[in-house]
Amino acid sequence: MAGPCSARLQGDVSALATALRALVNNPQFSDVTFVVGREQQKVFAHRCVLACRCQAFQGMLTQVPVGTQDSSSSVPSQGPFILGNVQPEVFLAVIEFLYTNSVTLNSHIVLEVLTSSVEYGLQDLCKLCVKFIKDTLSVEQVCEALQAAVTYGQTDLQQHCLAFIEGCTAAVVRTQGFRELSDVVLARVLRSDRLAVDELDLVQAVREWAHVSSAVLERPVPEVAALPVQELRLPLLAPSELVTLESHNQRDLLIPVESIVAAWRAHALRKGSGVPSRLCRPRRGTRPRDHHRHLEPHTK
Repeated sequence: MAGPCSARLQGDVSALATALRALVNNPQFSDVTFVVGREQQKVFAHRCVLACRCQAFQGMLTQVPVGTQDSSSSVPSQGPFILGNVQPEVFLAVIEFLYTNSVTLNSHIVLEVLTSSVEYGLQDLCKLCVKFIKDTLSVEQVCEALQAAVTYGQTDLQQHCLAFIEGCTAAVVRTQGFRELSDVVLARVLRSDRLAVDELDLVQAVREWAHVSSAVLERPVPEVAALPVQELRLPLLAPSELVTLESHNQRDLLIPVESIVAAWRAHALRKGSGVPSRLCRPRRGTRPRDHHRHLEPHTK
């Protein structure tokens, strides 16, 4: 006699998602409340959903009685839970994902949702945020996206942002986001050979960045700019441009004197001797100067 047969059959998944979406921020049957953002907006949720979908919430919503090590004896933590450092719209996007495995994003919140996805260990949400960022990237947002990508180790997004910057560098360096890059990320951008902007314009953009960073960090310009200025390709500038650069440098000491001296030496010796080869290599957007042909043998 044949044994019993068994099978797992699946009904309409969309119906389940619709039903669960109706529970998002629904006070009915909710058993946990969050007070979110400066607005102190209340967000209602259900412990069982949050705990089974996210380990970080599971730890937040339970507590082990003092004096015990047995996690099985944990009891629900009492709310409400105060989350003052996150926007309500961002937190609701996270909650929506936990309930429905989908998320509603826009360009105003996506980077903060990405931050939350990393903080809560939600890899699938992180991937959705990265995809949205890549699909909607703009000149105004690309630097902020690159900064986030570096901060959270999103290598693919880093490469995508850098390629975008390389395609429209002249516009990007004029944005507020460019002026808010960290020194490490700015230096990484300046290492690219494919930036579509002239070196003289890059020097000016870095000078403006340095003055903003100096004011924000309350540190001297030479100190905040120490790392990025190492990537400026001063030997590419013409003598008249170096003279102007020296004049500007007297006001803010942006560029170390030895770097300017090395650029003058390259002109005098008609080669890039004593200068790292990368600093003599024209970028994609570098305007030709007569002396560049003397640097070419050094860059091969």
